[in-house]
Order: sequence, then structure tokens, then C-alpha cells
Amino acid sequence: MNRAEINEIKKNLTGDRLAIDRISGCYVDYEKNKKAEFHKAFGQLPEEESFKYYEIFKQTFAGTPGKNLISLEFPMDQEAPGGTQEFLLTLRNTGLKEEALVEQFFDRVIDSYEEAENYYIILIHGVYDVPGVTMDKIMNDDASDTVYDFILCSICPVKLSKAGLSYHIKEKMIMERIRDWVVDPPVKGFLFPAFTDRTDDIHGVLYFTKKADDVQPAFVDALFGAEAPLSAPEQRETFQTILEQTIGEDGDLTVVKNIHEMLSEMVIGNADNPEPLMIGKKEMRQVLEDAGVSPDQMEQFDVAYENALESEDEPLMVTNMADVKKLSIETPNVVIRVKPDRADLVRPRLIDGQECLVIVVDDHVEVNGINVRTIFKK
Repeated sequence: MNRAEINEIKKNLTGDRLAIDRISGCYVDYEKNKKAEFHKAFGQLPEEESFKYYEIFKQTFAGTPGKNLISLEFPMDQEAPGGTQEFLLTLRNTGLKEEALVEQFFDRVIDSYEEAENYYIILIHGVYDVPGVTMDKIMNDDASDTVYDFILCSICPVKLSKAGLSYHIKEKMIMERIRDWVVDPPVKGFLFPAFTDRTDDIHGVLYFTKKADDVQPAFVDALFGAEAPLSAPEQRETFQTILEQTIGEDGDLTVVKNIHEMLSEMVIGNADNPEPLMIGKKEMRQVLEDAGVSPDQMEQFDVAYENALESEDEPLMVTNMADVKKLSIETPNVVIRVKPDRADLVRPRLIDGQECLVIVVDDHVEVNGINVRTIFKK
């Protein structure tokens, strides 16, 4: 799913066209014991309570596609009878009205989900009456011919509120606050089926993880039978490993700056595309060559790539490969951060036989927040 498709579902969660008709919940303690459970029509919830749930559902779509919101596909064997896809399809098709089936789902989550604290599993069923789109890409509510039938799961930590003082109305006194268990925003979740090309895609699922470095592959495998992709931090580490093994110990500052600048330009050029920019082996090779990596060094690229990635078909997301918003240069005692488009301000120089980094400055320099107009004494 791309950003536009994700946003369409997210913004309509409280709209007239998207109706949530069923909700089930399961409160689990840190020892994986079910402490409370319920199944009911969503419309039975008090209005204020339903608004709190809407906020949780929207937060399950928070983050960046490719980092926090990961599109997964079911392996072929999981689309066969008895596979994970069939189980989720049955769960959706029954509208969560088969409580025994929902119980099985909760058990699968509890068995595979890693959490050291109490948590709350929320599962809803909803229907979205997808509006048509005119030739000018304007939503037309009267041209709807597609209904998107889905389930959404949100997993929220439940934590004991902090100790403190509060005002008690009856006693009209400031007293010790009563501590209770509070449901926090979701940290994991998924949408099934995927909403692709503005219709349901039963071959895919959108997986949410609040922390990009905490994908939980075992949990992904248990629920979807799919192999979890490399997390955003793992993709960055993978690219750094490929680069370091390609250029060796004789890395050139100018070449690395060029690579960073090219990646930044690629992201800027893709800004209007709702799909995240992905590159594979061929495109990565081209970037390194264009950045000035020598032919001798490029002979190590194939080996480095194969060692770092299991498949040549596994692309990396460009925004995961490097922090394209800033260029960071570090030495044991100094850290320099500069905007990618002004990397030319940092230049390598040999001064009195010593390798140096020279920073070009204009008439504005601050030291600890203090404006320093004179750098050199005359």
C-alpha cells in the first residue's frame, strides 16, 4: 500500500462511508494470561468511548511506509487451505461474529507476540464504501461501485499510571491520585486485506510497528506465514556494510559525499510519488559508479552485495539507506552535521602535513548560541 491508499483509509475511519460494525478485545497480562475479553457491536459503545477507539485505530496507520507501515505478501503455501490467509479471510468474512474463531486469533497473537508488560488486543471489522474518482482525480461519492471489507488489529500496551497528587471533587482536597491501568497508543497492528489500487487485495496485508527496529519476525511469521523484511535500521546497516566492503579502508570523503548527495536527489525527485523509492542491485551499482567509486573497488561490489543480502531481488528503501536530511561527518572528538545540498562547505585539506576538514563559513557564526562576528583576530 502506498501513502495515498493508507491515508484514504485513515481519514475515513470516522467518516460516513466507512462503518465499523463489530469489535472484540482481549486484555493480556505480562505472563500471557487473558484477564478480560469482550465481543460486541461497535454501535453499542458509548459515544465518548468510541471516539477513544477511533483515535487508536488512526494511530495504527501512523508512521512512514516502508519503515513503520510495511506491506507484506502471503507466500503461496499460506494461500492454500489451512494457511494463514485462509484463516484471516474466514475471520473477515464472518464479520467477527464467530467468537470461537476470534478466540483462536487472540491465542495466535498471545503465543507469538513478545511483550514484557500487559497489553490490549483490539480487533474490529469494518466496511468502506469506496467512492469513485473522476478523470480529474476528484472523489465522486455518487460513483461508488466497490465495497472494501476489512479487519483491523491494534495492539496497545497497558501501563499503570504514575503516582502523584490530584484534586478530589467530593472531598474538595488535593490527595494522592488513584493509580489505574491506562491503555497507551498502539505499538503493533495490521490491516487485512491490503487496500491496493483502491480495492481489496487478499494477497497482501499492511503491518504496523511503532518502532522501526522492532518488527518481531516470529510474530509476523505466526500471523501471516510471511518472512519479515529487513527493518529500517537493518537496511541502513546493510547498505553501510556493502559500501564499506566495496570501497575498503581507502574510502574517499568526496565519493561518500557524492553518494549521499545522489541519494538525497533521488528522494527529492520521488517526493510526489506516493510509492516509496526502492532500489536493487543494479541501481545501487549505478549510484556507486556515478559517485566515483573506482573500477578496482567496484570489483568487490558483487561479493559485498551477496554477503549482505540473501536475494538480489530484495530492494532497499532509499530513505532507509541513509539519513538523506543531513550529512554527518564524525571524528573521535568532533561531529560535523551539514545539509545535504551544502556538503560542499566541508572540504578535505592537507595543512602543514596534517589531514584536515575545512569548513567554509559566511558572516554568521554561533558558539553555544552566541553570535560570533569575528572568527580571526586581525
